[in-house]
Amino acid sequence: MIKKFKNVFLIKELRSKLLFIIFVLVVFRLAANIPLPGVDMAQLNQMMESNSLLGMLNMFSGGGLSSISIVLLGVGPYITASIIMQLLTMISPKMEQMYKEEGEAGRNKFNMITRLLTVPLAIMQTFAMISLLKSNGIFHDLQIFNLIGVVITATAGTIFLMWLGEIITEKGLGNGVSILIFAGIVSSLPTTLMQLFQTYDSSQLFTYVAFLGVIVVTILGVVFITEGQRIIPISYARRMSGGAQYGGSKTHLPLKVNQAGVIPIIFAVSLVMFPRLIGEFMGNSQNEMVHNFGVGLVNFFANNLYYGIIYFSLVAMFTYFYTAVVFDPQKIADNLQRQGGYIQGIRPGKETIEFLGKIVNRITLAGAIFLGIIAILPIVVQSLANMPSLSVGGASVLIVVSVVIEMIKQIDSQLMMRDYDRL
Repeated sequence: MIKKFKNVFLIKELRSKLLFIIFVLVVFRLAANIPLPGVDMAQLNQMMESNSLLGMLNMFSGGGLSSISIVLLGVGPYITASIIMQLLTMISPKMEQMYKEEGEAGRNKFNMITRLLTVPLAIMQTFAMISLLKSNGIFHDLQIFNLIGVVITATAGTIFLMWLGEIITEKGLGNGVSILIFAGIVSSLPTTLMQLFQTYDSSQLFTYVAFLGVIVVTILGVVFITEGQRIIPISYARRMSGGAQYGGSKTHLPLKVNQAGVIPIIFAVSLVMFPRLIGEFMGNSQNEMVHNFGVGLVNFFANNLYYGIIYFSLVAMFTYFYTAVVFDPQKIADNLQRQGGYIQGIRPGKETIEFLGKIVNRITLAGAIFLGIIAILPIVVQSLANMPSLSVGGASVLIVVSVVIEMIKQIDSQLMMRDYDRL
């Protein structure tokens, strides 16, 4: 490991990529600490401590919400746009063809539409968030022209982060959006540890030890499932060409248990927070019927049982959905048949497609249950420990560990490629 770390900084191109990503993350953290004008920080801190919804939104905004910064919503609108576009691939044959069959040009066009869709979504979500914060006394003297300026600034901040995420992705060391969220989570760790020490109670020593044990088990579980694979043996038929024999080799097709990565949790969080956010916005209405509906919506999602069931279900659903988007059994079966390969004991063609689909559905079930448990882990721990200050951020742990594993794999592959070049 030490030798590998040393090699990373010895190779100029790899060193440049890592230093560039670090520079981009520094720029991101600086932007996350530039506040919008007219914010009552004392009122904001009080609201953040009493509202778990804003705490979760703050995590996925990269800490931009805790200071009402120019990157208020982080990459949230971009994630929402990605969800809508991915759903369209399941509904519209034209969008599916663009994404899956038109190659690099089709994916570039698909990504451009996602970027364009991000702009109106960022405007609407920023306006809704600013209106909610204003109704809670966070903003002072926010007149119409000031409101327009704040919305434009925060929308530009989201587009700026979207651009930063894409240039990180282009470096080939991981997904840029996930790395930005990772940076936001890591940056909040000192504050979280400080709050934990401030509320430390020696009579609750066993609870703290158990809490630490849950964190360790969670990290081990995340690594185990992230690295878990189902190996499908592949054989290639022998062929004769010019008197020479080719083929006859054996290899394998690795199918990951969690093919969707952290995407289902990110998608689910974006959806599960939306009704409660709307409820809090409607709860400040002067209309009695609208006010009562908003309060009822907030109370429904404030119930840990209902919230946990909906959150778990959304994570499981998005796990299957995203796996269906990224894994195409028919395409794999066609490629195997063209290359003279086949799964041992399974006929090429339709039987191979059905076999792969059946295997993927089974292992995706395990991945979906795991991701669902990780997502609702904070709710379970807080309920059992009866201590709001203790919270194992399952989604946070999953994102952090997954991003680190992905970056290590990308670095390994680039180091290996350079080893082959030297040979």
